[in-house]
Amino acid sequence: MTNHSNFNVALLGIPFDDNSSFERGPALAPEKIREVLNNGSLNGATELGVNLRESAFWLDAGDVNIATASDFIDNIEQRCDELLTQNTRLLTLGGDHSISYPILKSYRKFFDKLSILHIDAHSDLYDSFKGNRYSNACPFARVMEDGLCDRLVQVGIRTLNLHQNEQIKKFNVESLEMRNWPLAEPLVFDHPVYLSLDIDGIDPAFAPGVSHREPGGLTTREVINLIHQINMPLVGADIVEFNPNKDIDNMTSQLAAKLVKEVAGKMLQANA
Repeated sequence: MTNHSNFNVALLGIPFDDNSSFERGPALAPEKIREVLNNGSLNGATELGVNLRESAFWLDAGDVNIATASDFIDNIEQRCDELLTQNTRLLTLGGDHSISYPILKSYRKFFDKLSILHIDAHSDLYDSFKGNRYSNACPFARVMEDGLCDRLVQVGIRTLNLHQNEQIKKFNVESLEMRNWPLAEPLVFDHPVYLSLDIDGIDPAFAPGVSHREPGGLTTREVINLIHQINMPLVGADIVEFNPNKDIDNMTSQLAAKLVKEVAGKMLQANA
């Protein structure tokens, strides 16, 4: 991507959950997260000193219109291409985790070097799940097959089976399991970073509104600190798998909105 002194960061909704492998509901998330962001209970200030409500570089690009489930890859990729071409980087709200694959197909056209930080309870590396190669259990197998990143680092993982371990070895993925948490050393990246943040990477005590509750996860503060400590430019992100149907007293919608703010603040730091 051509370097510019300033760039926009756009909030992009993808209300799509046709590839959910267990329960539907994440398609409702973008609207719910925007509602919390805009309802007045939160101010625009992020912990890193960026005030989103005062930033000329923070905008809302609306939602991706997906014609049919079979068109989801092309529809998402094309919309991301349009925005990235306009010197706009993306903070995307899913939706299920299958949306990450077409987003990263687009990103790879604009970034010759790209690392992915993937926060999740699951590795999402199945070659196929329930007969669907584009399931929300499979996006990073497709990403690695297509060479869409130079390095994939996974944090929060606590559900590995034999097949997933085989895939980790096959694709040379750095999968950092929760059983070995905390990290012995801070993460250090050599290339721009794309963050893919599955809400179920966070412990269900903090984030009950997910389809796959997996105890033993990260705390909210641990995730925020991971975001703040990224040492290279954060050039894109998705926040996925929030299921409003499973939420309790809006706990997870408030968490998702907080994460949007902190991710956006980190992305916009480079404009300061």
